[in-house]
Amino acid sequence: MGRNWESLKTVAGFLGAIVLTQFGGNASAIAADTVIVRLGLFTESISLTELQKAAKTGELPESLQPYTKELSEQQRRFFLGALGMNIPMNIVTVDKLVNSRIGTTILNDFATALARKDKAGVQALRAGLVLGSAAPQGLSILSFIAAYPSKRLEIDLPQAFLVAGSLNTAFWRTQQFMLALTRSGLSSDIALQLDSKTPQIAFPFDPSQPGSAQVKILNFSLNDQKRDRQIPVDIYWSTAATPDKPVIVLSHGFASVRTDLRYLAEHLASHGYVVAALEHPGSNQANTDLAFQGKTRVMKPQEFLDRPQDISFVLDELEKLNQTANHPLQGKLATNKAMIIGYSFGGGTALALAGAELQLEHLKQRCQKNLAVLSLGEDMQCIAQELPENSYQLRDARIKQAIAFDPTTSLIFGETGLTKIQVPTLVLAGSADKTTPALTEQIVGFNKIPSPKWLVGIVGGTHLSVKDPSTTLDQIGQPNTPISGGEVVGEQAADVRKYVKAIALAFAAQMTPEAKNYAVFLTSDYAQFASTAAFPFRLITEIPPNAMAIVKEFVDK
Repeated sequence: MGRNWESLKTVAGFLGAIVLTQFGGNASAIAADTVIVRLGLFTESISLTELQKAAKTGELPESLQPYTKELSEQQRRFFLGALGMNIPMNIVTVDKLVNSRIGTTILNDFATALARKDKAGVQALRAGLVLGSAAPQGLSILSFIAAYPSKRLEIDLPQAFLVAGSLNTAFWRTQQFMLALTRSGLSSDIALQLDSKTPQIAFPFDPSQPGSAQVKILNFSLNDQKRDRQIPVDIYWSTAATPDKPVIVLSHGFASVRTDLRYLAEHLASHGYVVAALEHPGSNQANTDLAFQGKTRVMKPQEFLDRPQDISFVLDELEKLNQTANHPLQGKLATNKAMIIGYSFGGGTALALAGAELQLEHLKQRCQKNLAVLSLGEDMQCIAQELPENSYQLRDARIKQAIAFDPTTSLIFGETGLTKIQVPTLVLAGSADKTTPALTEQIVGFNKIPSPKWLVGIVGGTHLSVKDPSTTLDQIGQPNTPISGGEVVGEQAADVRKYVKAIALAFAAQMTPEAKNYAVFLTSDYAQFASTAAFPFRLITEIPPNAMAIVKEFVDK
């Protein structure tokens, strides 16, 4: 997911998401040059100068001590870190974001926590954000306070807690769901805690280990003249590639790059698969960087249609290569039996190519309501409300299998869109994913997908855990808030990537003569065997009826 929407919700929601939710019942907050926290007839104040000093020295001001003495050391560090956090967006970009339909809706929600007699909370929040972004150090909580157009910023504490408590509802419901599964003693396949019993089965080899073939990479820049799209593609291959193995296409996440899953591309290529990792020009990091500079939109609604068409175009071009004389890939590309692997927004792209229908009627209604309760993944899906039609079918019949890592599904596919998937599908979900919370984005949707299907659960996995370490370096030192942060990446997520390599290879092999040899790795026994103390893995093919009752209970709330 991109930094734009995350930044907007982080800063616009500082009242609840960054400060108030961390203070338990004894909260204090921040304001213009004085912040007033109101609780019924009682008020408490703190000056901007004190907060600026706290951000500089790393020491909480004395006036806050009565209210912070119950905080843990981690909560104290979080509070101080949040004070010093800058958002890398210029004034033009911030102005566009807070004046957009989604931005205005979110500001309306947070404005209810401001105690103002003139009812101008939205305008005041908007002005503070825009003017604060013009500060020399950039937009931050402190620059927002300094720019807030009032001598005092008064916060209605009970209402602020109410708004803060609703933030990213889907993530918190996922945690409740996981706890409920544990308490109700459901199948060990989906229970939270790791069963120490060793599976009574022998595994013939380790599919997470690289193959014997040396991986090579071909770089292309393909031009789709009909849609005016320049699409960069990296093709991973080896001399072990044969036409009895499917071509595999990788679709990256929102505001990211084609190396999202580079480690996985290399692994599959070492085992004789040809892997094409493309970049979607309207939703990649380059596009987001332009949006930060105020030169383009964060993403155009057409991107929901262009992404699947990018994949179809690349398959067309690969077929041309397959028939090009003396080309190293000639005769090696089985483009008519392809597999798609998508991550995050790319996971939704993969499901659309597998046959899931975009159904936008409910999305268009939902995205006009309270957006503060949504996750970042749901916010991004709301961009599709601007598409003219209510349904779109983007299936490519050449896609014979699909893998979706942490996909976005809750709004974009409506009530029955996922029931139209026509190929074997594997969905992966991380229990600690805040960006695309597992319960609403993967678990509910998985139940609608026709069999054969597999649901892989990474207990403790976050949204970025499956990504290549080279693309998660920016997570160091990021604040941990209710809507973002707390990502488990790099070496800490090595166990996750090892398991991802194993199941992706085993799934791809189901389209080859080696299918039976690899089928054992797509079982709950292997998931249990591969589990580690840090990451218990779970794999199921159906959600038990009693577990679905719990899903329905939380979704209907």
